[in-house]
Amino acid sequence: MSMMTSTPTKRSVKLDDIWPELEEGIYKIITDLNKGFPKQKWMALYTYVYDYCAASQSKSSAKVGMPKQQASGANYVGEDLYNRLNLFLKKHMSQLLKLTETKMDEPLLNYYYTEWDRYTSAMKYINNIFQYMNRYWIKREIDDGKKEVYEIFVLSLVIWRDCLFTPLKQRLTNSLLDIIESERNGYQINTHLIKGVINGYVSLGLNREKPKETILQVYKSGFEELFLTATENYYTNESAKFISENSVADYMKKVETRLNEEVKRVQQYLHQNTESELIAKCEKVLIEKHVEVIWNEFQTLLEKDKIPDLTRMYSLLSRIPRGLEPLRTTLEKHVQNVGLQAVSSIATNGVIEPKVYIETLLKVFKKYNELVTGAFRSDTGFVASLDKACRRFINENAVTIAAKSSSKSPELLARFTDFLLKKSPNNPEESEMEQLLNDVMIVFKYIEDKDVFQDFYSKMLAKRLIHGTSTSEDLEGTMIGKLKSTCGYEYTSKLQRMFTDMSLSRELLDRFNNHIEQVERSSLGIDFSVLVLATGSWPLQPPSTNFSIPKELQACEQLFQKFYQNQHSGRKLNWLHHLSKGELKTKYLQTSKSGYTLQCSTYQIGVLLQFNQYETLTSEEIQESTQLIDSVLKGTLTSLAKSKILLADPPLDDEEIAKTTKFSLNKQFKNKKTKIFINVPVLTQVKEEIDSIHKTVEEDRKLQIQAAIVRIMKMRKQLAHSGLMTEVISQLQTRFNPKVNIIKKCIDILIEKEYLMRVEGKKDHYSYVA
Repeated sequence: MSMMTSTPTKRSVKLDDIWPELEEGIYKIITDLNKGFPKQKWMALYTYVYDYCAASQSKSSAKVGMPKQQASGANYVGEDLYNRLNLFLKKHMSQLLKLTETKMDEPLLNYYYTEWDRYTSAMKYINNIFQYMNRYWIKREIDDGKKEVYEIFVLSLVIWRDCLFTPLKQRLTNSLLDIIESERNGYQINTHLIKGVINGYVSLGLNREKPKETILQVYKSGFEELFLTATENYYTNESAKFISENSVADYMKKVETRLNEEVKRVQQYLHQNTESELIAKCEKVLIEKHVEVIWNEFQTLLEKDKIPDLTRMYSLLSRIPRGLEPLRTTLEKHVQNVGLQAVSSIATNGVIEPKVYIETLLKVFKKYNELVTGAFRSDTGFVASLDKACRRFINENAVTIAAKSSSKSPELLARFTDFLLKKSPNNPEESEMEQLLNDVMIVFKYIEDKDVFQDFYSKMLAKRLIHGTSTSEDLEGTMIGKLKSTCGYEYTSKLQRMFTDMSLSRELLDRFNNHIEQVERSSLGIDFSVLVLATGSWPLQPPSTNFSIPKELQACEQLFQKFYQNQHSGRKLNWLHHLSKGELKTKYLQTSKSGYTLQCSTYQIGVLLQFNQYETLTSEEIQESTQLIDSVLKGTLTSLAKSKILLADPPLDDEEIAKTTKFSLNKQFKNKKTKIFINVPVLTQVKEEIDSIHKTVEEDRKLQIQAAIVRIMKMRKQLAHSGLMTEVISQLQTRFNPKVNIIKKCIDILIEKEYLMRVEGKKDHYSYVA
């Protein structure tokens, strides 16, 4: 069986034959698509276009040898169909335009959006019917550079834009602006309608170079520019009226609401690219134009602690250039004044408790730090303003002025730290200590004379370690770690060596006790312990007086001295009796069967043990046996008399103790406690010690300044006076602020010592002498 093959012949298709049916179908799709369109009809229309273009191509391709311009017969026939469709769509536009003549505002927008939606939906179907023409004839025309030829869907948009949108543009835009203004005035509007119309503006922004892409030219020129101008006018009028009739706080709430509304407006129906320009315009009108009024309210809000309003003010002013700068200056002055007033209120009686002082400083800092980190979002400018203000009122206030020294703050901070770390019934819970030590470091950060704090702290730490009064070694280590992380290793190296010495001393004492038991085979008769501390690591002064140690303690000292020399033959022990202490048991009191335990200084022990042999002793006799100088003897006898262990005849007053004053044990002594601490330093001793530390600091500073000058000059060889001053201050300001007159004195000292010399012929120049 054989198969027959046939080649289909392409019949010639005339445009006039197919156009009536094409026109009818296109019209039905454009006007009545929602009623449906039969698939067979759709295929018939597609086939008409296909047959027309394909037959034409076949015909033109048969003409071999014709010039290229003539051979492209499909161009002319395709062009006729393209032109027919073009005219049809333009005619349809003119009909739609005529129907808009009586419409305004929302009815106009409703009509426009309905027809736009109908038209663009229909043209997507019609574009598919003309797909064959798009693919061949139109593509060829576009490739040949014909700019007035578009794919069918793009053509439909061009025609809509030129024949319907352009004549209606002004009315449409005005209607949109009126409705948007109604929404701003509080009325409900059809946002879906507005979004649909505005999306039409966007879709009509056709790119001539790339017709399939849209640009925002129509949207921007036809709507956005006018919208932004209307926005500026609306808010200019509203803001001027509102701020004149309401408080600044209410105005800021209004602005915040308006800005949020505008962002929401963009999200609901405007193009996303509008947001940045719209918000910038609103910020200029609502914030920048009224910025002076807002700035002037800042001080009042600070004084009244209006945190929500301050948060809002920061949020608004951070939107405009340099909007926050005046606020930072105002905050700095305000915090400084509040700090100074707070300190003045507690400094009325002249005597200030370290705990009260530091807590007052912290209260001011914490209040405004919370404001800066919360309302002002840790803005670096506000953080810097807070730091400057705190540094000023912490280093110079009523307390430091009364003390005539900026070093008072570091001293009180060191004493507060001592209070925290020393054993006491009033000690905070251990869980609170970490936060309290962090609080100490907050104040420490702002203190300028960190060397003063270091001296006081090291002396107080030494006493805590020597007398065993530290709350815990862990907390001591924590505090030193915090200081080290802030100031570096050098600042805390001696403090850390103190702990090493304490550990070595405990080991040494254990060996000594074993030595007594195993080698000496004797008992000391008393519970004896000793600390051996390296001179270079501990801030301990040698005793200011001679002291004849009681014979009851001599054996212990001699045995330990001998033991230590055997262990370390090249070292020398200096006994610091003024820092030593001990306990005595009373056996002479009829009022207490068990007796009392007296916790005393070694000097007090030296005095009291004299009464084992004598009932009564004069001040002169006690001095002769103890070898204590007048000032130390007076302090020792005064403390014993005030605690009523000794009776003085005649009774003591604040004047000098006469050499003939007689002392005897108080046989009627009574106390509720069985263990009595009588080694309490009198106020004069405390004051002398504080003055001594300040004097030491001043001397140390001079040495540090000289060392810095030598280091700088050794490196520079020659330097002007002003340059040398600047570099010295720069090197030392992390520890203290060196005074200019002290630096000058140190330069003169170094010239005298021949470390430096003045340069001849150059005024105020120095050179280093190698």
